[in-house]
Amino acid sequence: MFAVVAAGVLMANLDLFIVNVALPQIGSDLDDSPLSSVSWVLNAYAVVFAALLVPAGNFADRFGARATYLAGTGVFTLASLACAVAPNIWALVALRGLQAAGAAALIPASLGLLLAAAPPEKRLGAIRGWTAVSGIATLGPAAGGLLTEISWRWVFLVNVPIGLVVLLAGPRLLPRTPARTRADLPDLLGAALFTAAIGVLALGLVKSPEWGWTSAEVLGSLIGGVLLLALFVLRSARAASPVLPLDLLRLPTFATASFASLLFAIPFAALLLSCVLWLQNVWHWSPLATGLGLAPGPLMVPVLALGAAGIVRRFGPALVSFAGCAVFVAGIAWWLGAMHADSDYATGMLPGMMLTGIGVGLTMPTLIGAGITAVPPQSFSTGSGVVTMARQLGSVLGVALLVAILDAESTGTVRAFDRGWWFTGGCAAVTGLACLCVGRTFLRRAD
Repeated sequence: MFAVVAAGVLMANLDLFIVNVALPQIGSDLDDSPLSSVSWVLNAYAVVFAALLVPAGNFADRFGARATYLAGTGVFTLASLACAVAPNIWALVALRGLQAAGAAALIPASLGLLLAAAPPEKRLGAIRGWTAVSGIATLGPAAGGLLTEISWRWVFLVNVPIGLVVLLAGPRLLPRTPARTRADLPDLLGAALFTAAIGVLALGLVKSPEWGWTSAEVLGSLIGGVLLLALFVLRSARAASPVLPLDLLRLPTFATASFASLLFAIPFAALLLSCVLWLQNVWHWSPLATGLGLAPGPLMVPVLALGAAGIVRRFGPALVSFAGCAVFVAGIAWWLGAMHADSDYATGMLPGMMLTGIGVGLTMPTLIGAGITAVPPQSFSTGSGVVTMARQLGSVLGVALLVAILDAESTGTVRAFDRGWWFTGGCAAVTGLACLCVGRTFLRRAD
């Protein structure tokens, strides 16, 4: 069962990273499209994925995680095939939105499946295994560089055989999870308000480097998103079947862990983008070499996600996630001291990459585990959707802020990257303080 779930999770998470390396080839092949148009291949996925995660998680809790997972996999697989044969850039952008809708359905449902099938004492291990698979997906730039050597269309075609295996094996191997027995319909107005709110917020964030942080478009998007979220909260307080039960946000461990996950996603996303830009703009590496150069750090994530469960049980999620942030900051500090235009990979980038990889491996699985194990079983998928949505918004914010910092100077200068790494390290330090607020209640629940 775990292999079937892991395959879908890997496929969907890989798509968050694998397409980036192929963007120049996509633009040149599809009518020589400008970067402003090609960027929407990433933006459309980010906006739709973030907006639909919580409604999709609620749907999985209500109607069954198994059916939602298989339906999401089917949509994602078909959309991937269509992306591979897209005739122009805007067709590809629309199909990327459909891809994101499938991913938003299968990601929270996948964790709901694992947690519903696992006894309470094994749920923490299931979450860390799920996180390990997500960590492996950060190797996407390496895979993207290799596939792009053949054709950019292969970064989408690679999803098709994985999706077909899941769709063929899933009905036989995946357990049927209990669905809610309530007869009332889900809160469709609440779902629409939440989707619009997160979509508008994400749009403002991803376009802020292009529009400008003080532009009317960005400020209008951010203010509009906050107002829509306020309306969503009011609607949820009154609806009989809210998309996001507000009781979840009253769980201290869930709330603090979700907030810390959002904060940590900011430096994590900024780290990955800064490394790609350094390798390509400063050292002028090829896409394939860039992907391979990024691999050592992400490889630490699944290792620690699977191996550090005992440490978390002994010391608690607050101390472990705080320690992870401290190691992450140490990696950034190494780069600030050792990275120069003429430095080499082995003594410059690699040590910092290993330290930040260890930091991510200690922090990210611990925060996810602390948050989701605090959620009652009937809301596993919804809780998973909230945590994943928080991470996605943090990632979008991290990329937007780093691009804004680097745009202040040439992205080929060491000084520009130093400014970006000061920002990245500072965000990780703030996250470490937030991690100290994550409670220990999940230990009692997990045990």
